Amino acid sequence: MSNRIASPILRHTPRKRFGQNFLHDESVISRIVDSINPQPHDHIVEIGPGKGALTRRLVGKCGRLDTIEIDRDLAKYLSRSLQNNHGEQHFDIHCCDVLKFDFYSLSDIPDTLRVIGNLPYNISTPVIFRLLKYSKLIKDMTFMLQLEVVNRLSAGLGDKNYGRLGIMAQYHCEVEHLFNVPSAAFTPKPKVSSAIVRLTPHQSMPCVATNVECLQDVVRTAFTQRRKTLRNSMKNLVSEEQLEGLELDLSLRPENLSLQDYVKISNAIS
Repeated sequence: MSNRIASPILRHTPRKRFGQNFLHDESVISRIVDSINPQPHDHIVEIGPGKGALTRRLVGKCGRLDTIEIDRDLAKYLSRSLQNNHGEQHFDIHCCDVLKFDFYSLSDIPDTLRVIGNLPYNISTPVIFRLLKYSKLIKDMTFMLQLEVVNRLSAGLGDKNYGRLGIMAQYHCEVEHLFNVPSAAFTPKPKVSSAIVRLTPHQSMPCVATNVECLQDVVRTAFTQRRKTLRNSMKNLVSEEQLEGLELDLSLRPENLSLQDYVKISNAIS
């Protein structure tokens, strides 16, 4: 007997303004669910459930599932097809913009939320930066992202993709590039390749910034002028005397400085 949930028919035209590309490949869906490995005690938060391809696989396997969907038509569809089957205590839909959503409304207990989602390419970076602010609440995050973004998240020192996004993500989390997903797995078919990435907040920080906002400013300033040397790119934030006191090579460019180096600069001025 099939355990699939019967759902009303949905005729929905993907909306470009929401960056909608719906995952339909069952083998990819299964592989994502296996990567998440949902458990009966898990509180999962799905961003952008769309037509519910992942949602239907997860709703019966976790303790609680909250979904955040900006498209009212899709939210109503998921409500009709899923919420009535599982009740509000187990499954809930929040029809809103994830960039304005307060994750503390779901939990104030550290290390409890497991966040997943097929993030629209046009807002993936802002969503990740917003979620990093809630990293104390989050156990892990598993996302479908544009392959280029995953490469930036996971890039190490000296990599051409190394930059602000990867440095700040790696400050907060361990980043794992799990596997790639072909464009044929979606409808409509996007022009870019995708990948699955897992971000797991550090239990023990590899280095500690006195002021994380200051660290963000330092990294942003450096990579806004990434062709300049450290001596020149930092001169509006840090005096040359302060930099020299940190025993850093001032002739280096931003891609040649480690996360620890950026934290060192940040702590010197915060």
